[in-house]
Amino acid sequence: MEILTYAAFFLTTALIFAMITLGLNLQWGLTGLFNVGLAGFVAIGAYTSAILTTPDDPARIGGFDMPIIIGWLAAMLMAGAVAAVVGAATLRLKSDYLAITTFGVAVVVQLVALNAESLTGGPFGMGFIPRPMGSLAEQPLAFNLANLAFACGITLLLYLALEHLAQSPWGRVLKALREDEKAAAALGKSVRFFRIQAFAVGGAIMGLAGAVQAHFIGFIAPENYLPTLTFQIWTMLIVGGSGSNRGAVLGALIVWGIWAGSGTLVSALVPADYQARAAALQIVAIGVMLCVILLVRPSGLLGGKRS
Repeated sequence: MEILTYAAFFLTTALIFAMITLGLNLQWGLTGLFNVGLAGFVAIGAYTSAILTTPDDPARIGGFDMPIIIGWLAAMLMAGAVAAVVGAATLRLKSDYLAITTFGVAVVVQLVALNAESLTGGPFGMGFIPRPMGSLAEQPLAFNLANLAFACGITLLLYLALEHLAQSPWGRVLKALREDEKAAAALGKSVRFFRIQAFAVGGAIMGLAGAVQAHFIGFIAPENYLPTLTFQIWTMLIVGGSGSNRGAVLGALIVWGIWAGSGTLVSALVPADYQARAAALQIVAIGVMLCVILLVRPSGLLGGKRS
Protein backbone atom coordinates (compact mmCIF):
# COMPACT_ATOMS: atom_id res chain seq x y z
CA MET A 1 0.00 0.00 0.00
CA GLU A 2 2.76 2.45 0.94
CA ILE A 3 4.67 1.58 -2.23
CA LEU A 4 1.63 2.35 -4.38
CA THR A 5 1.07 5.62 -2.53
CA TYR A 6 4.67 6.70 -3.07
CA ALA A 7 4.64 5.56 -6.70
CA ALA A 8 1.55 7.69 -7.36
CA PHE A 9 3.16 10.68 -5.61
CA PHE A 10 6.39 10.19 -7.57
CA LEU A 11 4.63 9.97 -10.95
CA THR A 12 2.45 13.00 -10.21
CA THR A 13 5.53 15.08 -9.41
CA ALA A 14 7.31 13.80 -12.53
CA LEU A 15 4.32 14.70 -14.72
CA ILE A 16 4.26 18.24 -13.31
CA PHE A 17 7.91 18.55 -14.30
CA ALA A 18 6.94 17.13 -17.69
CA MET A 19 4.45 19.99 -18.16
CA ILE A 20 7.20 22.55 -17.54
CA THR A 21 9.52 20.67 -19.90
CA LEU A 22 6.86 20.69 -22.63
CA GLY A 23 6.69 24.49 -22.32
CA LEU A 24 10.48 24.74 -22.59
CA ASN A 25 10.46 22.39 -25.59
CA LEU A 26 8.09 24.75 -27.39
CA GLN A 27 10.43 27.66 -26.75
CA TRP A 28 13.78 25.97 -27.34
CA GLY A 29 13.17 22.69 -29.15
CA LEU A 30 10.68 24.10 -31.65
CA THR A 31 11.67 27.78 -31.89
CA GLY A 32 15.26 27.99 -30.65
CA LEU A 33 14.64 30.51 -27.85
CA PHE A 34 17.23 30.09 -25.08
CA ASN A 35 15.20 30.66 -21.90
CA VAL A 36 17.03 30.05 -18.61
CA GLY A 37 14.50 32.02 -16.58
CA LEU A 38 11.74 29.43 -16.62
CA ALA A 39 11.67 29.20 -12.81
CA GLY A 40 10.30 32.74 -12.79
CA PHE A 41 7.33 31.87 -15.01
CA VAL A 42 6.58 28.79 -12.92
CA ALA A 43 6.61 30.99 -9.80
CA ILE A 44 4.31 33.57 -11.40
CA GLY A 45 1.75 30.86 -12.18
CA ALA A 46 1.98 29.34 -8.71
CA TYR A 47 1.61 32.62 -6.82
CA THR A 48 -1.15 33.94 -9.09
CA SER A 49 -3.30 30.86 -8.55
CA ALA A 50 -2.52 30.74 -4.82
CA ILE A 51 -3.46 34.41 -4.28
CA LEU A 52 -6.78 33.93 -6.04
CA THR A 53 -7.84 30.61 -4.51
CA THR A 54 -6.66 30.69 -0.88
CA PRO A 55 -9.00 31.74 1.96
CA ASP A 56 -8.97 35.32 3.21
CA ASP A 57 -5.85 36.18 5.20
CA PRO A 58 -5.62 39.56 7.02
CA ALA A 59 -1.82 39.35 6.91
CA ARG A 60 -1.59 39.78 3.13
CA ILE A 61 -3.37 40.95 0.01
CA GLY A 62 -5.42 38.34 -1.78
CA GLY A 63 -7.17 35.31 -0.42
CA PHE A 64 -10.16 35.62 -2.75
CA ASP A 65 -11.23 31.98 -2.23
CA MET A 66 -12.03 31.50 -5.93
CA PRO A 67 -12.47 28.10 -7.63
CA ILE A 68 -9.26 26.28 -8.55
CA ILE A 69 -10.02 26.33 -12.26
CA ILE A 70 -10.18 30.15 -12.14
CA GLY A 71 -6.78 30.20 -10.46
CA TRP A 72 -5.29 27.97 -13.13
CA LEU A 73 -6.68 30.03 -15.99
CA ALA A 74 -5.42 33.22 -14.35
CA ALA A 75 -2.00 31.60 -13.84
CA MET A 76 -1.76 30.84 -17.56
CA LEU A 77 -2.87 34.33 -18.53
CA MET A 78 -0.52 36.09 -16.10
CA ALA A 79 2.55 33.97 -16.93
CA GLY A 80 1.80 34.21 -20.65
CA ALA A 81 1.36 37.99 -20.47
CA VAL A 82 4.62 38.45 -18.56
CA ALA A 83 6.40 36.16 -21.03
CA ALA A 84 5.02 38.21 -23.93
CA VAL A 85 6.25 41.45 -22.36
CA VAL A 86 9.67 39.94 -21.63
CA GLY A 87 9.78 38.52 -25.14
CA ALA A 88 8.89 41.83 -26.75
CA ALA A 89 11.67 43.53 -24.79
CA THR A 90 14.41 40.90 -25.13
CA LEU A 91 13.93 38.62 -28.13
CA ARG A 92 16.06 40.83 -30.33
CA LEU A 93 18.94 39.52 -28.26
CA LYS A 94 20.71 36.33 -29.30
CA SER A 95 21.83 33.15 -27.51
CA ASP A 96 23.89 33.99 -24.41
CA TYR A 97 22.57 37.56 -24.14
CA LEU A 98 18.99 36.27 -24.16
CA ALA A 99 19.95 33.66 -21.57
CA ILE A 100 21.42 36.29 -19.24
CA THR A 101 18.33 38.49 -19.59
CA THR A 102 15.83 35.70 -18.91
CA PHE A 103 17.88 34.55 -15.94
CA GLY A 104 17.70 38.08 -14.58
CA VAL A 105 13.91 38.03 -14.93
CA ALA A 106 13.75 34.81 -12.89
CA VAL A 107 15.94 36.34 -10.17
CA VAL A 108 13.70 39.41 -10.02
CA VAL A 109 10.56 37.27 -9.66
CA GLN A 110 12.16 35.20 -6.91
CA LEU A 111 13.27 38.32 -5.03
CA VAL A 112 9.79 39.84 -5.29
CA ALA A 113 8.31 36.61 -3.91
CA LEU A 114 10.86 36.73 -1.08
CA ASN A 115 10.38 40.37 -0.08
CA ALA A 116 6.75 41.25 -0.91
CA GLU A 117 5.38 39.76 2.30
CA SER A 118 2.06 41.60 2.04
CA LEU A 119 1.36 39.80 -1.25
CA THR A 120 3.29 36.53 -1.30
CA GLY A 121 3.89 35.80 2.37
CA GLY A 122 7.61 36.47 1.88
CA PRO A 123 10.07 33.85 3.19
CA PHE A 124 7.28 32.19 5.17
CA GLY A 125 5.49 31.21 1.96
CA MET A 126 1.79 30.66 1.36
CA GLY A 127 -0.21 27.83 2.84
CA PHE A 128 -3.80 26.62 2.83
CA ILE A 129 -3.76 26.35 -0.98
CA PRO A 130 -6.83 24.25 -1.86
CA ARG A 131 -6.25 20.85 -3.40
CA PRO A 132 -8.35 19.50 -6.28
CA MET A 133 -8.94 16.23 -4.44
CA GLY A 134 -8.84 17.62 -0.92
CA SER A 135 -11.85 15.56 0.18
CA LEU A 136 -9.65 12.44 -0.13
CA ALA A 137 -6.76 13.84 1.94
CA GLU A 138 -7.42 11.41 4.81
CA GLN A 139 -6.98 8.46 2.43
CA PRO A 140 -3.38 8.79 1.17
CA LEU A 141 -3.60 6.12 -1.55
CA ALA A 142 -6.88 7.38 -3.00
CA PHE A 143 -5.71 10.98 -2.73
CA ASN A 144 -2.44 10.33 -4.59
CA LEU A 145 -4.08 8.15 -7.22
CA ALA A 146 -6.70 10.84 -7.86
CA ASN A 147 -3.98 13.48 -8.21
CA LEU A 148 -2.06 11.17 -10.54
CA ALA A 149 -5.11 10.76 -12.77
CA PHE A 150 -5.55 14.53 -12.75
CA ALA A 151 -1.91 15.14 -13.69
CA CYS A 152 -2.09 12.47 -16.42
CA GLY A 153 -5.13 14.15 -17.94
CA ILE A 154 -3.57 17.62 -18.00
CA THR A 155 -0.24 16.34 -19.35
CA LEU A 156 -2.01 14.37 -22.08
CA LEU A 157 -4.05 17.40 -23.14
CA LEU A 158 -0.92 19.56 -23.28
CA TYR A 159 0.96 16.89 -25.23
CA LEU A 160 -1.80 16.47 -27.81
CA ALA A 161 -2.25 20.23 -28.18
CA LEU A 162 1.48 20.81 -28.67
CA GLU A 163 1.74 17.92 -31.15
CA HIS A 164 -1.09 19.47 -33.15
CA LEU A 165 0.56 22.90 -32.99
CA ALA A 166 3.91 21.47 -34.12
CA GLN A 167 2.28 20.01 -37.25
CA SER A 168 0.20 23.12 -37.97
CA PRO A 169 1.32 25.98 -40.24
CA TRP A 170 2.15 27.97 -37.08
CA GLY A 171 4.44 25.21 -35.86
CA ARG A 172 6.13 24.90 -39.24
CA VAL A 173 6.92 28.62 -39.16
CA LEU A 174 8.52 28.20 -35.72
CA LYS A 175 10.66 25.35 -37.03
CA ALA A 176 11.69 27.50 -39.98
CA LEU A 177 12.72 30.28 -37.58
CA ARG A 178 14.76 27.79 -35.58
CA GLU A 179 16.58 26.52 -38.65
CA ASP A 180 17.12 29.77 -40.56
CA GLU A 181 15.27 32.90 -39.51
CA LYS A 182 16.65 34.92 -42.44
CA ALA A 183 15.10 32.48 -44.89
CA ALA A 184 11.79 32.59 -43.00
CA ALA A 185 11.85 36.39 -43.04
CA ALA A 186 12.54 36.32 -46.78
CA LEU A 187 9.31 34.36 -47.19
CA GLY A 188 7.37 37.16 -45.52
CA LYS A 189 7.14 35.75 -41.98
CA SER A 190 7.43 38.19 -39.07
CA VAL A 191 10.31 36.78 -37.04
CA ARG A 192 9.65 38.99 -34.01
CA PHE A 193 5.89 38.34 -33.95
CA PHE A 194 6.18 34.55 -34.07
CA ARG A 195 9.01 34.45 -31.54
CA ILE A 196 6.96 36.50 -29.07
CA GLN A 197 3.99 34.16 -29.61
CA ALA A 198 6.10 31.07 -28.94
CA PHE A 199 7.66 32.63 -25.85
CA ALA A 200 4.24 33.63 -24.49
CA VAL A 201 2.63 30.22 -25.08
CA GLY A 202 5.60 28.45 -23.50
CA GLY A 203 5.44 30.81 -20.51
CA ALA A 204 1.69 30.16 -20.13
CA ILE A 205 2.32 26.39 -20.02
CA MET A 206 4.99 26.89 -17.36
CA GLY A 207 2.58 29.06 -15.37
CA LEU A 208 -0.08 26.35 -15.54
CA ALA A 209 2.43 23.76 -14.35
CA GLY A 210 3.40 26.01 -11.43
CA ALA A 211 -0.25 26.40 -10.46
CA VAL A 212 -0.88 22.65 -10.65
CA GLN A 213 2.19 22.02 -8.49
CA ALA A 214 1.10 24.62 -5.93
CA HIS A 215 -2.33 23.02 -5.54
CA PHE A 216 -0.88 19.52 -5.47
CA ILE A 217 1.52 20.36 -2.61
CA GLY A 218 -0.72 22.89 -0.84
CA PHE A 219 2.18 25.19 0.08
CA ILE A 220 4.66 27.35 -1.85
CA ALA A 221 7.69 29.40 -0.84
CA PRO A 222 10.37 31.38 -2.72
CA GLU A 223 12.99 28.64 -2.30
CA ASN A 224 10.87 26.39 -4.53
CA TYR A 225 11.88 28.55 -7.52
CA LEU A 226 15.65 28.76 -7.26
CA PRO A 227 17.95 28.26 -10.31
CA THR A 228 18.13 24.55 -9.43
CA LEU A 229 14.65 24.18 -10.93
CA THR A 230 15.88 25.63 -14.23
CA PHE A 231 18.83 23.21 -14.18
CA GLN A 232 16.49 20.27 -13.61
CA ILE A 233 14.13 21.18 -16.45
CA TRP A 234 16.89 21.83 -18.97
CA THR A 235 18.46 18.49 -18.06
CA MET A 236 15.11 16.76 -18.58
CA LEU A 237 14.75 18.26 -22.04
CA ILE A 238 18.32 17.48 -23.09
CA VAL A 239 18.10 13.89 -21.86
CA GLY A 240 14.73 13.24 -23.47
CA GLY A 241 15.55 15.00 -26.70
CA SER A 242 15.11 18.64 -27.67
CA GLY A 243 12.40 19.11 -30.27
CA SER A 244 10.43 16.02 -29.22
CA ASN A 245 7.37 16.29 -26.98
CA ARG A 246 7.63 12.58 -26.21
CA GLY A 247 11.26 13.15 -25.29
CA ALA A 248 10.27 15.99 -22.95
CA VAL A 249 7.93 13.68 -21.03
CA LEU A 250 10.39 10.76 -21.01
CA GLY A 251 13.26 12.99 -19.89
CA ALA A 252 11.17 14.33 -17.00
CA LEU A 253 10.41 10.80 -15.80
CA ILE A 254 14.04 9.63 -16.06
CA VAL A 255 15.71 12.66 -14.49
CA TRP A 256 13.20 12.93 -11.65
CA GLY A 257 13.65 9.20 -11.03
CA ILE A 258 17.42 9.66 -10.72
CA TRP A 259 16.99 12.78 -8.57
CA ALA A 260 14.56 11.08 -6.17
CA GLY A 261 16.50 7.80 -6.20
CA SER A 262 19.83 9.43 -5.40
CA GLY A 263 18.15 11.33 -2.55
CA THR A 264 16.83 8.07 -1.13
CA LEU A 265 20.28 6.46 -1.37
CA VAL A 266 21.90 9.40 0.39
CA SER A 267 19.36 9.15 3.22
CA ALA A 268 19.95 5.42 3.55
CA LEU A 269 23.74 5.25 3.23
CA VAL A 270 25.09 8.54 4.61
CA PRO A 271 25.11 9.26 8.37
CA ALA A 272 22.60 11.90 9.46
CA ASP A 273 25.32 14.41 10.37
CA TYR A 274 26.61 14.48 6.79
CA GLN A 275 23.38 14.25 4.83
CA ALA A 276 23.10 18.02 4.24
CA ARG A 277 26.49 18.04 2.49
CA ALA A 278 25.88 14.72 0.75
CA ALA A 279 22.70 16.12 -0.82
CA ALA A 280 24.97 17.70 -3.44
CA LEU A 281 25.46 14.17 -4.78
CA GLN A 282 22.04 14.50 -6.40
CA ILE A 283 23.35 17.22 -8.69
CA VAL A 284 26.49 15.16 -9.29
CA ALA A 285 24.39 12.17 -10.35
CA ILE A 286 22.36 14.30 -12.77
CA GLY A 287 25.53 15.89 -14.15
CA VAL A 288 27.18 12.53 -14.77
CA MET A 289 24.05 11.21 -16.49
CA LEU A 290 23.89 14.33 -18.64
CA CYS A 291 27.51 13.89 -19.74
CA VAL A 292 26.87 10.26 -20.65
CA ILE A 293 23.76 11.16 -22.67
CA LEU A 294 25.59 13.92 -24.53
CA LEU A 295 28.42 11.54 -25.40
CA VAL A 296 26.27 8.60 -26.46
CA ARG A 297 23.15 10.37 -27.77
CA PRO A 298 23.93 14.06 -28.44
CA SER A 299 20.37 14.67 -29.66
CA GLY A 300 18.81 13.00 -26.58
CA LEU A 301 17.00 9.72 -26.24
CA LEU A 302 14.12 10.64 -28.57
CA GLY A 303 15.42 13.83 -30.18
CA GLY A 304 15.58 13.99 -33.95
CA LYS A 305 18.43 15.44 -35.94
CA ARG A 306 17.90 18.97 -37.21
CA SER A 307 18.27 19.55 -40.89
